[in-house]
Formats: sequence, structure tokens, C-alpha cells
Amino acid sequence: MTDLSQHTPMMRQYLTIKAEFPNILIFYRMGDFYELFFDDAKKASDLLDISLTARGKTGGNAIPMGGVPYHAVENYLAKLVQLGESVAICEQIGDPKNK
Repeated sequence: MTDLSQHTPMMRQYLTIKAEFPNILIFYRMGDFYELFFDDAKKASDLLDISLTARGKTGGNAIPMGGVPYHAVENYLAKLVQLGESVAICEQIGDPKNK
């Protein structure tokens, strides 16, 4: 795993989880949305026709991000599974700063 010290607590938490499951699309809950980052965001953007945006920076480069509303996530998950993708839901149950 790369050096996580330059990332926010939330992004460190996400990257730690992603390192455990590198071949699975991680839907990371942030408020009213499930967000995907980096290559997961790019792949989901292509497969689901969702907008690819950015959040913060790492190494001077913007972090690709895409998301879907929590209340509609089941439709998106079903589409990905039908396409043969593996997905995981990550719910925040505490403040990442405390991890």
C-alpha cells in the first residue's frame, strides 16, 4: 500500500478498505450518496453512465470520483451484478478521524 499520510482520514479509510478488496467495486457511503473513487469511479462511470467528477488531490492529481444517491443504489448494484461485476457496500459507522 502507498503512503497514506498525505490523505484525509476518510480517504485513508477508503484506501485501506480498497487495498483489502482490489478487484471489487467499493461503494463508500458519504451522507446521501455512495461514492466510488479512482479506478472504481472511472469504471462505474462507464458502466452506469454516471458523472465522473473529482475530490481533492493526491500527488498533485485530482482524485476521480463518481456517486449515486443512497435511495437508488439497489438499481445500480443490480446493473453491475448483471454485468458480472463484484461490488461491496461500505457504511460509515464512526468518524474516520477516530480510526
